[in-house]
Amino acid sequence: MVPIVLCLSMVSYGQDEFGRWFGSGTLRVDYLLAGDQENTDVYFLDMKKEPFWGGSHTNLVDTFRYGEFMLEVSDQESGTLIYSRGFCTLFNEWQTTAESKKMRKAFHQVALMPFPRNPVVFQLLRRSRTGEFQPVYKRKIDPSDMFIRKEPAMACDTTRVWYTGDPSVRLDIAFFGDGYTADEQDQFDADVKKYTENLFSIPPFDRLKHLINIWSVFVPSPESGTDIPGEGIYRQTTLNTTDYTFGLSRYITTTDMESLHDQAAAVPSDQLVILINSERYGGGGIFNHYASVTAGHPLSMIVMVHEFGHSFAGLGDEYYTSEVAYEDFYPLDVEPWEPNLTTLVDFDGKWKDMLDPGTPVPTPAEPRYEGVVGVYEGGGYVAKGVYRPFLDCRMHTNEAPGFCPVCRRAIERMVRFYSE
Repeated sequence: MVPIVLCLSMVSYGQDEFGRWFGSGTLRVDYLLAGDQENTDVYFLDMKKEPFWGGSHTNLVDTFRYGEFMLEVSDQESGTLIYSRGFCTLFNEWQTTAESKKMRKAFHQVALMPFPRNPVVFQLLRRSRTGEFQPVYKRKIDPSDMFIRKEPAMACDTTRVWYTGDPSVRLDIAFFGDGYTADEQDQFDADVKKYTENLFSIPPFDRLKHLINIWSVFVPSPESGTDIPGEGIYRQTTLNTTDYTFGLSRYITTTDMESLHDQAAAVPSDQLVILINSERYGGGGIFNHYASVTAGHPLSMIVMVHEFGHSFAGLGDEYYTSEVAYEDFYPLDVEPWEPNLTTLVDFDGKWKDMLDPGTPVPTPAEPRYEGVVGVYEGGGYVAKGVYRPFLDCRMHTNEAPGFCPVCRRAIERMVRFYSE
């Protein structure tokens, strides 16, 4: 295991403010999200202190307000909001499937925050159908609680793949392997290097890589590959990834958030990427949850960039012709929170400022608008009522040369949020 030494230099104002509310390390809260299409319940499981806080020491309160859920942490005595983050989960995606009308399910979830110095109020909010966040769970947490576990982090083989500075002023991306055996560690290391180089070749990451650290975490799996239920194939792996999520071949995910975060505690990280040792086509990306991708398919590097657009920047899918398991994912009378989709309910808050004078809204999907930021109908899995900003983009097709200007701006804003 590579020893990790962290530089602690930072601007004095940020240090003083962070130190007022937080000490060293991370507080991890494990819980269950459960329910059906109409109901969301939260069940507390466990708490643990972990060694590294990889996040910003200054941008503690979420200014984007993306996601289907919001974590808020407030100082118990004063009521001051001291930390928040938006996020999505497989659970809220499952709630849009036909299965959720017929049964209830539970999904393991993990919340992370800087370790508080004083008692706090931990609150989860869920975005309503009309777009507002509403509380679904609240709990007081005393950092001196004897039931906050303080066990050593899991022993993992960790590597600094690309290191440019103090994690508190960098976007820290951690790669994990699933379905790589001990004999395949060299292949995992090579895959991480390949996917890092590919990410850094894509604008805007190419000119922002000085603000990014890349880590890898390796824990060998007993068997190679991943589960493929549609073909009766099951593999014993450390992160329990599986194809056919929601019955859809190509959607490869894991619900084993406990194992993923046990490994993630070995390095400071803001974003998690799972490389799956498989030649199948597929992956997944869930905002502030994780991105996953098979490592061996010819299109895997393209897929990884697309899925990282979801998990890191909150970008929405701009395609509308591929098979999906969702039903009415975007209500047409509500503005989507994703920065690259609009229903025109509140377009002023999206990319209206990037339109050239005279660009019609909506914008016809015609050759004369090739390369023009506009408002093109079709996106968010439907052909009508949801609009995207470019004729083609990495969030639209695999053939696109990269991200469109709107997506690039959203990505850069997020990189700078983590690195300031």
